[in-house]
Amino acid sequence: MSEEIDLPVEEATPAPHLGKVLRDWLLVVLIALGAAMLVRVYVLQQFYISGPSMQTTLLENNRVLVNKLSYRLHDVHRGDVVVFDRVTTNGGVVAHDDLIKRVIAVGGDTVSISQCNVIVNGKKIDESYLDAKSGGSQNLVDRCRVVDLEEQTIPKDKIFVMGDNRSESFDSRSFGPIDKDLIVGRAFAIVWPLSKLSGL
Repeated sequence: MSEEIDLPVEEATPAPHLGKVLRDWLLVVLIALGAAMLVRVYVLQQFYISGPSMQTTLLENNRVLVNKLSYRLHDVHRGDVVVFDRVTTNGGVVAHDDLIKRVIAVGGDTVSISQCNVIVNGKKIDESYLDAKSGGSQNLVDRCRVVDLEEQTIPKDKIFVMGDNRSESFDSRSFGPIDKDLIVGRAFAIVWPLSKLSGL
């Protein structure tokens, strides 16, 4: 005599409601955009090079990645390439420009220029990053624009910056040391074009 066995009936899984799927995807996208915005504002940002002042280290149309957290973790170092906010006033109109330069001296340092040679704390600094071609010009004005600069002591919480293309850079030789508070961050990598991908 055979026994009948009742097998459980599998219930069909209901198809997800289209509205719920769209709501879930919208939430994912919003979280991703929010995270990207927080990263851009507080951690990393890409900057576009639009002038010749840092040639040949950085060329026109290069893009660099800037670490905005660097100087919350450590002090500014000589030789760092930094992006900073250059604030100017013209006829009551305040303008903000992002400039990129190299840190030559920090607070407490003395800096001067003699015959295009940059002297920090009484010693001529090694500037292997300068373009050898322009550095070899016999005309000193063509080579560095500011041939001589009297010694000055950089105040605390300020830095002295210069462009690597000395003959075409508007920098601390003209507008003086800048407040460290104006630094946006440290440029640490060239990310475009891909053929120039490298650290700074």
